[in-house]
This record gives sequence, structure tokens and C-alpha cells, in this order.
Amino acid sequence: MHLIALTGGIASGKSTVAQCWHERGAVIVDADVLAREVVAPGSEVLAEIAKRFGPEVLESDGSLNRSALGAVVFGDSSARQALNGITHPAIGRLAQRRFDAAARADQHAIVVYDIPLLVESAQSLDRFELVVTVEAGPEARIQRLIEHRGMEASEAQGRVASQATTEQRQSVADFVIDANDSLEDTKSRAHEVWSLIEARLHSQL
Repeated sequence: MHLIALTGGIASGKSTVAQCWHERGAVIVDADVLAREVVAPGSEVLAEIAKRFGPEVLESDGSLNRSALGAVVFGDSSARQALNGITHPAIGRLAQRRFDAAARADQHAIVVYDIPLLVESAQSLDRFELVVTVEAGPEARIQRLIEHRGMEASEAQGRVASQATTEQRQSVADFVIDANDSLEDTKSRAHEVWSLIEARLHSQL
């Protein structure tokens, strides 16, 4: 099994790249999906979050009130670190189980870990054979958040500013995909990089 990290800031175009690679045969493990799974109602992680941040972060049915939790941690680095300290280990354990399952199904599988906060999570990069980041300028990403996700400009700006910088992500990347232009351009670049990845991995066999 080959394990590759795919990262990029919010609204960078990373999901588009992941979809292109899935179509090319990659097994995609999405950290955002795992993050939702680990806070399912009744989970230990959700109980720990409620204990740390109070019952107001829960809905009446016992599920996570994401907007309430977001209001608590947004703009508060210590609260965000506390939340990450609860969720990141659980996400990491679940991700490893998915990697192991992919390897059992196909020992030659190329598994792509779609992880937006790769740099912020400070996890070891040694486990990945390659790291790829998808990048678009802050202005483009803010505009996408406003247009496609209905965010207010101030919230969009805050979301972008709270993440690692382009320079920080590029410093750990083997490949950088420019997603500043059209959707079709981004898809074309995604396929080009996937071909390079396959060539790189096959050369190691």
C-alpha cells in the first residue's frame, strides 16, 4: 500500500482534486468525514467535548451543535487547541483503521489521506510517501466561501486566516496543484499530478 497526504486550505479546490483521483483508482480517506464520525451521538469523544465545553454544545437529541461549538472555539486559540487535543487522536486512530482495511483489500492500493489540517495537526510526515497541497490565493478562497457556502465576508476571512499559510503547506509538499483558475483547469492539473505520482511510485517497485 502507498499512503499519500492531500492537503490544502479551506475552499482551495482540494475536494475537486480528491474526486479526480478517486476516478483514477485512489482510495480516498477523508479526515473531515472521520471528524464527523468520531463525534457521533453516544461517542466517547462527544462526551469529552461536552465535558470540556459545556452542555450547550449539544443539541436536544444529544448530537453535536456545530455552530455552538464553532462559536466557542472560533478566534480562541486555546479553546481550539483543547478541541483538537480531544478529536485529533480519535480521528488518527480511525484513519489508521481505514488505511489498514485498504491495504488488506489491495496490497498495491494508493491511499490518499485527504487532510486539510495536515500542517496544523503537527503529525509526523514520515508515514506519507508523498505530500500534495492544493493552493489558491486567499482572495479567491474567500470569494468561494462567500459565493458557494453563503458565509459573511468576515467569517470567510477569519476561516482562511486561522489556517496554515500557503508557504507553510508548500514547505512540506512534494507536489503543488494550482487551483486559482477554472474548475476544468484544476481538474486537468489534478490528473497531470496523479500521472506523475503513479510514475514516481511505480519507479520505486
